[in-house]
Amino acid sequence: MPQEELTEVVERAAKLVAEHYVFADVAERIAVHLGDRLRDGRYAEADDPGELAGLVTEDLQSVNGDLHLRLKHHVRTLPERDEDPDQEAWATLAATAMGGVARVERLAGNVGLLEIRPYLFPPQLAGEAVTAALRLLAGTDALLLDLRGNRGGSPDMVALVCGWFFAEPAHLHTMYDRGGDGRQFWSAAYVAGPRYDAGKPVYVLTGAETFSGGEELAYDLQQLGRATVVGERTRGGAHPCVGFRTHPHLELTVPVARPVNPVSGTNWEGCGVQPDVEVAAGGARDLAYRGALEALLAAAPERPTADEVRGALAALG
Repeated sequence: MPQEELTEVVERAAKLVAEHYVFADVAERIAVHLGDRLRDGRYAEADDPGELAGLVTEDLQSVNGDLHLRLKHHVRTLPERDEDPDQEAWATLAATAMGGVARVERLAGNVGLLEIRPYLFPPQLAGEAVTAALRLLAGTDALLLDLRGNRGGSPDMVALVCGWFFAEPAHLHTMYDRGGDGRQFWSAAYVAGPRYDAGKPVYVLTGAETFSGGEELAYDLQQLGRATVVGERTRGGAHPCVGFRTHPHLELTVPVARPVNPVSGTNWEGCGVQPDVEVAAGGARDLAYRGALEALLAAAPERPTADEVRGALAALG
């Protein structure tokens, strides 16, 4: 890349971080660090925007490890507007990924399985698909919610999904911006179908790739005592971000807020969601499935599906 163009990208990135990053004191440190690295010639050998994106991202995250703070390279040319350069691609992906509903299944023993990946798309793009999946699973006696391949998404979709698991609206978190102003997020007050009965066991499956909105869904259900999290500790990205075009092929994503859970008084930033039952992600489904079957038998050994439950347990070995 020409030095003049490279310098412009890095200086603009430092300015945007200083102006918008959720923690003002950290923002200043990051901006100074980028400036120092630029003057030291750190980026001088970057041959193309992709290489520059990797180097700048390393430096952005080196100060406090915020995984949402990054310079992203796009092969296609970004539209000439500041925010949300991925909006069109986001809608296309939601349409081709069935709204994130990757799998809906009734397992033996009347245990439901819902896998949501790659993202929790906004309700306006995927609300109908996710609602249809949850309605199909309403008659199951326990549920496995698989988020092992979920890389994030919309807090509004998290609120919609959580609405199915609480009889009354539940306070999920308060999102505070840089200035300290807060917006409360609650589980959906209305859902288009029967809610999932509070007595039915829910298990959330997580892995090392579970990130951002996927982590929020797991964390909210765990902290409010509605689900057992089974799997691996998640990646640890809690801060929602805004995208800025800094080059025809580069987007700077800057975290602009932080959620605070009403139960824990904090969030999963940097530390991830700690499972209640820790196991390798590949074994999470079988372990959670066994837990669900055993819970069903313990609660009602004479339930209509008891023989099917016992058969499913035997098949697991």
